[in-house]
Amino acid sequence: MHQIEPGILYEDSYFGVTLGALISPSGVIMIDAPLRGEEARTWRTTLLNQRGGINRVLVCLDAHPDRTLGARALESTIIAHQNTALVFRNRPTIFKGQSPESGSDWETSSDSIGIRWASPDITFSERMTLHWGNVDVILEHHPGPMPGSLWVSIPDSKVIFVGDAVLVNQPPFLAYADLESWTTSLEQLVRLYKDYFIVSGRGGPVTIKDVRVHIRFLKSVLDGFEKLHRKDSSPDAVESMVNPLLKTYLLDNELRERYAQRLRYGLIQCFARRYRSTNELGDSEITTEE
Repeated sequence: MHQIEPGILYEDSYFGVTLGALISPSGVIMIDAPLRGEEARTWRTTLLNQRGGINRVLVCLDAHPDRTLGARALESTIIAHQNTALVFRNRPTIFKGQSPESGSDWETSSDSIGIRWASPDITFSERMTLHWGNVDVILEHHPGPMPGSLWVSIPDSKVIFVGDAVLVNQPPFLAYADLESWTTSLEQLVRLYKDYFIVSGRGGPVTIKDVRVHIRFLKSVLDGFEKLHRKDSSPDAVESMVNPLLKTYLLDNELRERYAQRLRYGLIQCFARRYRSTNELGDSEITTEE
């Protein structure tokens, strides 16, 4: 567990995503959940031992299973964007393991299958403020990786948690991405939050330089898509983009294979969503609410 400043923490030792927490006399705001139920219960106990108030709130930064499967074990009120709530409404009650070989963490954990989802209790559309004692915590919609992606910021402390908007030395999840909105969100991050301590949902602290690298990556994906689209290529043609894009990262052989599959799956799905009919995609759990 790493302290950014008194009462604001991030945790990157559990399997799955990087977690956040704000601890105050008013209670605990948790940001995302550990993937495994046992680790989620350990995280909950760890935070209770920090002697914050009795209130517990969990903020889910998007609907990805890696950050939402363990939510029930945290036994708290769950807040998410309204589009994330729509995803949960379309999911079966019990997780059965959709989107195999997408390069997600849950795919390497047999404990994930059979977990019951915990749906959001509170949702919002664009912006929500939690008046947490003497501190204001801002929840703000920033679409990109998923339609319901959001950021959590603490302006007084200049700290912001951005989920999968920026990843540390690993390719992004592109299957449900809105690339233009994502790029716009990151440009806003550079412009408005350059003095903030930025916490990625996969890897912890990132710099503005990391954000700019990620913007260039997304623009490379867009350029590659447009070239293939002009040739009327099928979604499978994005295979040619995988290795050049993967060179952005310094990876060992094991991670390279896994992340290549993440890119391959994400590129195919994202390309098909942009340029092909929905009939070619099969079932999708992603829906949006205007």
